[in-house]
Amino acid sequence: MARPRTFDEDRVLDAAMRAFWENGYEATSTRDLCEVSGLDRSSIYNAFKSKHGLFARVLTRYIDTTTATQLEILEDRERPAAERIRALFAEIIEIEAAGRRNGHGRGCLTVNTTVELAGRDPEIARLLDRDMARRLESLKAVIAEGRRDGDITSPRDPAALARFLNAVIAGIRVSAQGGADRAVLEAIAATAVDALTP
Repeated sequence: MARPRTFDEDRVLDAAMRAFWENGYEATSTRDLCEVSGLDRSSIYNAFKSKHGLFARVLTRYIDTTTATQLEILEDRERPAAERIRALFAEIIEIEAAGRRNGHGRGCLTVNTTVELAGRDPEIARLLDRDMARRLESLKAVIAEGRRDGDITSPRDPAALARFLNAVIAGIRVSAQGGADRAVLEAIAATAVDALTP
């Protein structure tokens, strides 16, 4: 009979998330995970099967939390569509500003993981693809709504605009990691919103 877990799984996932987020998947060792979680190697492997299993759980948790926040902003029908998109950019820029260390933002765990693993890890690629599909669908719906209401005037296809905005968001995250300050990030976001209302 398996013994019950004697640790707080949410705390362990959060600690592992910070380690993976700071260092990336490959550069985070099992020893690092033991140190940040307070668990020994056997406890990590018993609970999560492998470093990869722990990372998949961490990434799923991050995606669920981050995407839920973004969808909540985009689905707020009390505001016009363009204002919701501005609010989404403002939220992302605020997160990057709050996470700044030594002049650099932390970026986004999904963006970082896409660069590091999506092309060579099918399981992780599926998680990332599913998340991107949700976010693109939500952006597309907001853009289509804005076009119907006259709030968004770009003649481009809503799906193409959704992909453009998603790429700009990823670019903001990478720019923040590279040291771009709030003013630069806000200018990028403003330019993207301007493209919706030429």
